[in-house]
Amino acid sequence: MNAVPCTFPDAPPLMEIYMSLTPRQNLAVAVMLLLLVGWSMPASAVDPEPVDLVVYGGTSAGIAAAVQAHRMGKSVIVIEPSQRVGGLTTGGLGQTDIGNKAAIGGIAREFYEDIAAHYEDPSAWNWQREEEYRGGGQSRTAAGESAMWTFEPSVALAVYQDWIERDGLRVDYGKRLDRSSVMTTRSLPARIIAIRMESGETYRARMFIDATYEGDLLAAAGVSYTIGREANEQYGETLNGVQTKMGIYHQLRKGIDPYVVPGDPSSGLLPHIDPNGPGEEGAADHRVQAYCFRMCLTDHPQNRIPFHKPDGYQPLWYELLLRNYEAGENTAPWINSGMPNRKTDTNNRLGFSTDFIGQNYDYPEASYEEREKIVAEHRLYQQGLMWTLANHPRMPENVRKQVARWGMCKDEFQEGNGWQKQLYIREARRMVGEYVMTQKNCQGLPIEDPIGLAAYTMDSHHQQRYVDESGHVRNEGDVQVGGFPPYGISYRSLVPKQREVSNLLVPVCLSASHIAFGSIRMEPVFMVLGQTSATAAAMAIDDQVAVQKVDYERLAKRLVEDKQVLAYVGPKPKPGIDPKSLDGIVVDNSQAKTAGSWIPSSSTGNRVGIDYLHDSDASKGDCVVIYRAPLKQPGRYLVNLLWPVHSNRASNTLVKITDAAGQQHEVRVNQRDAKSGGRAKLGEFEFGANAIVEIRNDDSDGYVIADAVQFVPLGNAGD
Repeated sequence: MNAVPCTFPDAPPLMEIYMSLTPRQNLAVAVMLLLLVGWSMPASAVDPEPVDLVVYGGTSAGIAAAVQAHRMGKSVIVIEPSQRVGGLTTGGLGQTDIGNKAAIGGIAREFYEDIAAHYEDPSAWNWQREEEYRGGGQSRTAAGESAMWTFEPSVALAVYQDWIERDGLRVDYGKRLDRSSVMTTRSLPARIIAIRMESGETYRARMFIDATYEGDLLAAAGVSYTIGREANEQYGETLNGVQTKMGIYHQLRKGIDPYVVPGDPSSGLLPHIDPNGPGEEGAADHRVQAYCFRMCLTDHPQNRIPFHKPDGYQPLWYELLLRNYEAGENTAPWINSGMPNRKTDTNNRLGFSTDFIGQNYDYPEASYEEREKIVAEHRLYQQGLMWTLANHPRMPENVRKQVARWGMCKDEFQEGNGWQKQLYIREARRMVGEYVMTQKNCQGLPIEDPIGLAAYTMDSHHQQRYVDESGHVRNEGDVQVGGFPPYGISYRSLVPKQREVSNLLVPVCLSASHIAFGSIRMEPVFMVLGQTSATAAAMAIDDQVAVQKVDYERLAKRLVEDKQVLAYVGPKPKPGIDPKSLDGIVVDNSQAKTAGSWIPSSSTGNRVGIDYLHDSDASKGDCVVIYRAPLKQPGRYLVNLLWPVHSNRASNTLVKITDAAGQQHEVRVNQRDAKSGGRAKLGEFEFGANAIVEIRNDDSDGYVIADAVQFVPLGNAGD
């Protein structure tokens, strides 16, 4: 999966000498080495100004990194493959997704404060009066603070451009990495010496940051990465892998026929239904969550561009949409979040919307030309979608009227007639680094080296459409699980494995499982991680160490001085019961095997461990948790079921115990009984090498809870 970087022989002493050379000496050595390894370029193509840091990708993370590098006295170049900096922050995502905003400090918060300062000027309100704007709790006045969290794309771009001019930052636009020409040392860990662009320019630096959404530099440098969903079992998660049982939100209406000719399988499936789906529940696959454009729309007649029927319109692409409305859908399929000046940030909603589900699997590894085709196809799809919603005679009249009063903005993305070039790359490559952030970290498992906070729900958009067992179309991949406070992101998740590359940091495609990345992947967090990455790079240069060897205590101290937030001090869920404090052998839900749509939660304090599972009082008969306890001493044990009590719990939760003879014993437990204290004796049983207990939600009359099972050898049973 990884590209093989260009390398040259090296030994550690030589590397130390190289790092100690003056810039002019450094340049001469680099040019000589480039010629030795046969790079087909003249020496004049090598950048004559070697720098401390090269940031590849002028995303929000990349600009934050460059600002921080400048503040730390380091020379820096930002290389932006497109002609516009800011990534999604300037590309339409004006409805800031973060959750608890107390998690955001440093340069990221400066950005949102500068947004607020812009809108304090009366001249900023050209299409509506300031008092007419309602930011849905995101505006500065609603938040009661100096930051503002909703904005127009052009305003976000203006803030970043002001920063670039203020700090004298060098940004090289329109330069795409030659993904076959990243020059690294051969000694381990390797160092990136130089990177070459497709246009022939070569950039050298002591440190590099990959701030792209795709992770092209990390892949070209030979760093380990993954694409798609891990199996739940890989990291002991419950929300990763294939998730058909979680298919509740943004779902199609039931009973929709999947075939071109309804009822005729020989006519073939409608477009964009995966014939190989859905896969095994909880298993790994290659799929990535859907992409879309975060449209900036307006309903102001003087600024509105009506939706048009695009050249190449594909009617069959929208047959499923039309059938969904004919099956009972009756509202517009979007989240139309209000931005200043009668504009919006428009995002996916319902079962058929702006997400082009299943049409991005090749994007992360694709060539630039192939990516351009994928982006163009997404734009064609979304333009056709908007025209269909606003004009198609099979659409409900109320929906047509609701959509048709909106259009693209004349004063945004003018080169695209209101359409941006930046596609919402929700995930692509993800590094597999020194530490992998997982669902457990999101839900409270602490890390020892926090360098910033994430604060959003674990959020994955749909990843496929498939035909279910009843022969109808369903969406799969949507997961939305929150209820946890802000949590720390490990510094080790920003750096490659120590044996791989020693002078690269990755603030966007960081090391995280699919479902944890779904929580971390928010633009304010990327800015936080960009600032952190630049701080660490500067310290690594000063101390002449690999990024993996940066002194964490010094790093944390500097981050705090620069107003980063490393620890959440607000209300937290009550701590759970430590399993080690209980008698006997305790198997927590985190150690159990699950099947079905269980939802983790930590909202109740008298749980065991960091969380427990519940079935949402749904999918009855489908949810199973199997607790297996290896026993060093076979014999007779008292078995207790432990859970947090609440009045919404099932009064008849089914529990099955398998004894040494293989016989199953069934017990029904009243999990809403407050007098139980969240503990029920299931009985005394004879076990061999293993004790097995199942919790099921068959025929239950409330929320079934799977928390922990306790096995106490008789004689120490207690009460």
